[in-house]
Amino acid sequence: MRPTPMITGLVFVAAGAYVLSGAALLLWLSGDWRWVEGWIFGVWWASFMAAIVLWLYYRDPALLAERFRMPGSGGESRADMAILIGIKIGFLGWIVVSPLDVRFGWLPRLPVWSEVCGGIALMAGSFFTFRAITDNTYLSPLVRIQTERGQHVIDTGVYGLVRHPMYFGASLWLIGGALLLGSVSGLLVALGIVGLFIVRIFGEEELLARDLEGYKEYLQKVRYRLVPHVW
Repeated sequence: MRPTPMITGLVFVAAGAYVLSGAALLLWLSGDWRWVEGWIFGVWWASFMAAIVLWLYYRDPALLAERFRMPGSGGESRADMAILIGIKIGFLGWIVVSPLDVRFGWLPRLPVWSEVCGGIALMAGSFFTFRAITDNTYLSPLVRIQTERGQHVIDTGVYGLVRHPMYFGASLWLIGGALLLGSVSGLLVALGIVGLFIVRIFGEEELLARDLEGYKEYLQKVRYRLVPHVW
């Protein structure tokens, strides 16, 4: 079912404000509107988020509505709500710390070769994030069982490689983004967010194994939680 025009308008306004404000804040805090790496990341961020929202609107409006659920509205645990809020605050911190680190030189700038590696990780993260969304119509930002949508286990596409491709993709582009921007401080914040992903994975898998039919079998089929062939 496609959202009403009013809801659609609000979604696009909210998504546009979120995307553009993040990119603008990054450049403003850097103090240099000619910062090439900042522009590269900003353009990537705006384009990638716009592509996701447009794909969801035309191909999976139910998931688009689910992605905009507010924490606490899906009956998830308080512990998971705290982790989710921590992740959101961590991302805001990443957006703020990275350009300030470059501007004020809190820590030594990363070398050019690491920026190139960061760009590659950014692209790889884009792939896994986008495929996680397109492969799994139940990919809610909240850890909950979507009984009203008839949720079932997804084990195809990138979910056949790793159990949590969304977290894997986000980890890649957070770390890759920090490398691209040349910020050691941003890299440390990114690693902290990845730590929260890992903590969340344990609680998420416990709930899914208990309440979602077929998930225990999926755990045996796909052995890797976050990084294919590693863990």
